[in-house]
Amino acid sequence: MMTAQQATLKIEHVGIHFGGVVALSDLNFAVGEREIVSLIGPNGAGKTTAFDIVTGFLTPTHGSVNYRGTRLSGLKPHQIADIGLVRTFQRTSVFPNDTVYDNLLIGLHRQSRVRFLEAIMSLPRARLVERRMHGLACELAEWVGLGRRLHDLAGSLSYGEQRLVGVALALAAKPSMLLLDEPVSGMNATETHIFIELVRSIRDSGVSILLVEHDMPMVMSVSDRIVVLNYGRIIAEGSPDIIRNDPAVIEAYLGRGAVGA
Repeated sequence: MMTAQQATLKIEHVGIHFGGVVALSDLNFAVGEREIVSLIGPNGAGKTTAFDIVTGFLTPTHGSVNYRGTRLSGLKPHQIADIGLVRTFQRTSVFPNDTVYDNLLIGLHRQSRVRFLEAIMSLPRARLVERRMHGLACELAEWVGLGRRLHDLAGSLSYGEQRLVGVALALAAKPSMLLLDEPVSGMNATETHIFIELVRSIRDSGVSILLVEHDMPMVMSVSDRIVVLNYGRIIAEGSPDIIRNDPAVIEAYLGRGAVGA
């Protein structure tokens, strides 16, 4: 069991309701440094709501979310991203009429800190930053497996490849924790396998990962721990082997066929 000192993200007694509907109730779990934790459960269990609370898109009715000693509740999404928590979304968020390269430059632009006057006059510092941004864009494309598609329009990519652009855009923000919301949705088996290796390489680079996903073979393969939600409550938490064989999880979500998966 993880100690409080080992946890980098701590969700403590978090609950939220909308009118009389309880979306989450007394949510308690943590994510450690360089750990991959998956949040799973049936549709409507509260997984994306939990993501929205962690990343500042929703404010919990009660409870707290802390990241490396900073209380996140009350912070805006961009402030939370600035301290290292960056998320992807269920839908692709690329600019389809721009190339992969230009998409990545847009994501990197917020890091450049180049003043407008420096940019339009092409002053030395602006040229230096431009070269740096070019190099980073190329590195990000190679990292997610899109090096050969760098100058293709993002809209011409397959759905799975567009999801990879979204991940690269998130990585451009240099996260210390990456939150992935159903990243392999719509991917075929080959794309999913490649994405699993990408997730592992991101973790190995020092980034903690919180994952929401319905693809159970992918979840069981890549996760260090799994947290299972049902009707807004945690019904199980543990390693993939523990979750795979938990009677409550099998009954609520996995089904008998998942035991041998």
